[in-house]
Amino acid sequence: MRLDWNWVLLIAGALFILVEVAFGGFAGFDLVLIGTAFMLGGALGMFVHNPTLGLVVASALCLIYIAVGRRWVRARFTMHRHVPSNTDALVGQRGMVTVRVAEHEPGQIKVRDEIWRAVPAPGTPGPFESGTVVTVAGVDGVTLQVR
Repeated sequence: MRLDWNWVLLIAGALFILVEVAFGGFAGFDLVLIGTAFMLGGALGMFVHNPTLGLVVASALCLIYIAVGRRWVRARFTMHRHVPSNTDALVGQRGMVTVRVAEHEPGQIKVRDEIWRAVPAPGTPGPFESGTVVTVAGVDGVTLQVR
């Protein structure tokens, strides 16, 4: 019995894709694209009844992907900028003191529409009386440090 390389390419390509999907993209989408190249080569080889052509096409597609496409795909997947959220987004925001804020006497400030526990930031003279506009300098747990 003669080994049909077209089927080998199809099955190997399918396995690469399944491994990538099963492990949640651990290879950064590489196995999906390489598996697709294998499957395209195998399908083309079956269509023209030429396993050599299938191997050449699969090899060429893999080399093109590794040489050129990989950088482009990686850049698309890693292109995101950090958007501060939660308490990180409060740093730099201005708020109004609602309850006196002193060094050993935490008070409260209103930032946006929320009331937060607050203390003066290290090295910042205090106290801040009710009605004073302050800026959030940092966050320590759920307590804002203001100046």
